[in-house]
Amino acid sequence: MPNDKIVRKIAVIFVADAVGFSKMMAKNEDQTLKSLRLCREILDNLFEEHGGRIFNTAGDSVLAEFQSAVSAVICATEFQKLIKERNASVEADAQMRFRVGLNMGDVIVEGSNLYGDGVNVAARLEALCQPEGVSLSKSIHDFVSQKVDFTFADLGDQKVKNTVVHAFDIAMEGVESRSSEKDIESPTKDESAPPTIAVLPFKNMSNDEEQEYFADGVTEDIIGNLSSWKSFPVISRSSSFSFKGMDLKYSDIAKQLGADYIVEGSIRKGGNKVRITASLVDTKDGQQVWSKRWDRSLEDIFEVQDEVSQEVAALITPALKMKEQERVQSKPRTSFSAWDSYLKALSIYNQGRTQDFFDEMADSIMELCDEAIAKDPLLCDAYVLKCRLMYGRVFNPEFSSNRQENEALFHSLAEKSYALDRNNPEAVISYSRSFNLKKDFVQRVKYAKEALDLNPSHAETNFDYGLAIINEGRYEESEALIKRAIELNPIERSGYEGFFPILYMAMRNSEEAMNWSNILSDRKHHSRLDGFRASISAHLGNLSDARAYLEKFRKARPEIESLDDYRKVTPTICEDYLLEGFAMIWDK
Repeated sequence: MPNDKIVRKIAVIFVADAVGFSKMMAKNEDQTLKSLRLCREILDNLFEEHGGRIFNTAGDSVLAEFQSAVSAVICATEFQKLIKERNASVEADAQMRFRVGLNMGDVIVEGSNLYGDGVNVAARLEALCQPEGVSLSKSIHDFVSQKVDFTFADLGDQKVKNTVVHAFDIAMEGVESRSSEKDIESPTKDESAPPTIAVLPFKNMSNDEEQEYFADGVTEDIIGNLSSWKSFPVISRSSSFSFKGMDLKYSDIAKQLGADYIVEGSIRKGGNKVRITASLVDTKDGQQVWSKRWDRSLEDIFEVQDEVSQEVAALITPALKMKEQERVQSKPRTSFSAWDSYLKALSIYNQGRTQDFFDEMADSIMELCDEAIAKDPLLCDAYVLKCRLMYGRVFNPEFSSNRQENEALFHSLAEKSYALDRNNPEAVISYSRSFNLKKDFVQRVKYAKEALDLNPSHAETNFDYGLAIINEGRYEESEALIKRAIELNPIERSGYEGFFPILYMAMRNSEEAMNWSNILSDRKHHSRLDGFRASISAHLGNLSDARAYLEKFRKARPEIESLDDYRKVTPTICEDYLLEGFAMIWDK
């Protein structure tokens, strides 16, 4: 059929990508987006002047088509000159630098978009390019070298796709001159920084070209979802897709992309079914850290794409953190970087949560976090971990005598976390919880929703928003969000379920509140649960049981001598319910 025909043509492809965009976004999102828009205006004007047509964008990346190789080269060099002039006139945090790759080759036309080797090679040349520079293929060089007044540096053969491409640099003021004799490598990675992840294009294992777009879509969504976690830097789409179809060793890809871990996968369609596999690989030793397979019906292809891409991101992040924690165990503390100190603190924190001596380990956790912050004052994760620790202490009766000081410290840490990285959902959660302690529930809900919007696939953002909206009486919605958190992170099931007694008391569902109080008490008893069961039993009309639970509670908590004392430690969302129950049994 005519509509099934694949349309191909020769095109000049222009690919531009911002240098260090993820770090800039993490440091100051508003300023970075403003700067990117201004730089895009410069590029858009140049495209209009020189005949460029944008056919794809992805975050900080721009892919454009030119009819003329000469026009593309002139446009690229003018762009870098104008960006350099702009940088000289603005503050340091508003400056941006770009890499540009140019190629002329065969492309596939799909509507207004272009695909194929011609595009992939241009993207790879962009990744090969130096900041503020322009790199191009021999096909472009041979066509324009006698037509433009530029100096070119021959880089020799470079591995691109499954073939070798001859690459050239355009000599630009302020950009180091390279040649084929020089070993062209990715910049040295900062050992104190979190590891970097690259998501390689998923392979289409089906004899169906339509699934190529589905595979690319899954890959792009995984990149987007992983980026929203803010836990680890993620290599940009344009750089990752430059390796599409290539058969290289993990170590080679890691060297060229500066990646510590690689996510790869495949998609195979059979009838109306699709099988998707994904795995996480450590590039240092080629070992597989994590893998999973999904078998799904293709009745709603976009729903499948969303589900799998979100789940991959949600599962990979904790798996990668666990792998990094294992690495730190064998490393002497004297050689710890800021990231290492944080990982060690996180490892102790996670270990302590499952054991009875958690509070004994708290000082070690705080010490390691402070150590990390001393080495890197901008390491938001260390502040977030301290927030978690202090929030637990605020509600721990063993620290009730220091509650005021602990609350003040928590507020300070939460504000610092949020100031450091407003795009880190866990930092925003801490900031939201600060308003919970201040009983400013409007702001509490506002920032809990902000955290959820930043990463809807994060179990903690679902759980925390579920807690926040209870203050607005949205109980059923809260219940659904907490159950969603359990689905996203079943390992934390017991922690999330710990909130059910409070939720069901707020809903005045005494039967479920008692059921969950009993379940939690069987798992690990706490005097708080005796207080809950005293009030719940009174609501159920079991006054003898209620008084027995009250006696146990008051024996364990002698500092609570009156209902006014209990009010001070009562969860706000079920305060009325609890006090009504206690009023039936408390000695006057």
